[in-house]
Amino acid sequence: MKTIAIIGKPNVGKSSLFNRLAKQRIAITSEIAGTTRDTKVAQITINDNIVRLIDTGGIESSNDELFVKIAQNAIEAAKSADAVLYVVDGKEIPSLEDKKLFFKISKQTPCLLVVNKIDNDAQKEFGYAFFEFGTQEVYCISVTHNRGISILLNALHKLLFSISNETPQSMEEELLYQLEDMLEPESSQEVLKKAKAESSGLDSSELDSKEIRVGIIGRVNVGKSSLLNALVGKERSITSPTAGTTIDPVDEQITFQDRTILFVDTAGIRRRGKIQSLEKFALDRTNKVLEAADIAILVLDASEPLVQLDERIFSLVEKHMLGVIVVWNKWDIKYADFTTIRNAFAQRFRFLEYAPFLTLSALTGRHIVELKQKILEVYDNYTLHIPTAKLNESIANAIKAHPIPSDHGKIVKIYYATQYATKPPQIALISNRPNALHFSYKRFLVNRLRKEFGFSGVPILLKARAKNQGNNQ
Repeated sequence: MKTIAIIGKPNVGKSSLFNRLAKQRIAITSEIAGTTRDTKVAQITINDNIVRLIDTGGIESSNDELFVKIAQNAIEAAKSADAVLYVVDGKEIPSLEDKKLFFKISKQTPCLLVVNKIDNDAQKEFGYAFFEFGTQEVYCISVTHNRGISILLNALHKLLFSISNETPQSMEEELLYQLEDMLEPESSQEVLKKAKAESSGLDSSELDSKEIRVGIIGRVNVGKSSLLNALVGKERSITSPTAGTTIDPVDEQITFQDRTILFVDTAGIRRRGKIQSLEKFALDRTNKVLEAADIAILVLDASEPLVQLDERIFSLVEKHMLGVIVVWNKWDIKYADFTTIRNAFAQRFRFLEYAPFLTLSALTGRHIVELKQKILEVYDNYTLHIPTAKLNESIANAIKAHPIPSDHGKIVKIYYATQYATKPPQIALISNRPNALHFSYKRFLVNRLRKEFGFSGVPILLKARAKNQGNNQ
């Protein structure tokens, strides 16, 4: 599949062009320079050809470590691309810095010079000034007014797919490439939207799907991006001591033990009063990611005690009914011994007693493989369907061990149980008095099910139903 990278200085409209070509608002845009930090990827169609489009962070001269990494990521994206859209601001005079960078990139990768913010024909003369870059063609566009986009797409198609530009290949190779394109994963936004739609029980489509969607969440500067990099084995997400470095969710896919895992590193979450400008978008995007994720990794900072915000963040996991793994990052500089930290967690997160608890260091690689294994285990629990006969046997044994309390002297019965959904496991208890099943008794039944079937890391939903209600949610 061909790849196109969008490159340029900050605030020239790269992310707006990315969203326009992708036909959806994937990348966060604003007037603030440096909004885009990590690369974003989407698939688009150019004249019936599917290509991969990459949005990169702005390239600028700076001694700041964060902006140096942003520039490095952008340059690497340009080197590996089949074509580059070099975007400049048409309302500013051509800069020597842009000219040098355009020339450097053009020597390595075919490059189209895109002059943005040319909002009408009268402003085209501003675009002509950029011919001094030495290019044969300048593409004047206005992302805001949707001007010149079709001409740019036609030029890209000619650059990438003209007969003279393609190397000859056998029919078998051509078919192979077509199959690879058909099997290419959807954009992360579309993938995440569809995840929960597959939660109506185990069917053939669910069995065939091996992709496990994992959201990495936590407050700012606990090491989420470093953890993502450690999990995928490369610097996919930009890291920095600066709190709030990640704004857009950053996704990356790996294969582990023949299973596909899609990781999404979300922006760090601050206290509500501390959410600033761009992070309002980031918090909303984090919620959208988790709406359809299968598992959330809650990253806690082992170098300092728990804070109230950690609890608030975890409410997002409960809200979206996700599988969960708790990890203490920075264990190499932990503030206390294991027992102290474990007890503090147990007291504060009593409702998460079913969550696996791992200590790790993203920097040293401590327990990274164990975390990947735990993801597979939790996902298997998240999609587990208990055979009806075994489920009813387990419920019956639980009732024998601890009979159901009566309802003001009237007997409460559970006739049978059936699991009607997975992701997470959801079980209907058909009862003569469904409203009389106290939450404490449901909790007892949940604990019995965990003891017998495992279910580590996932919530179990028990819903009491009358006979005439059946299994309907």
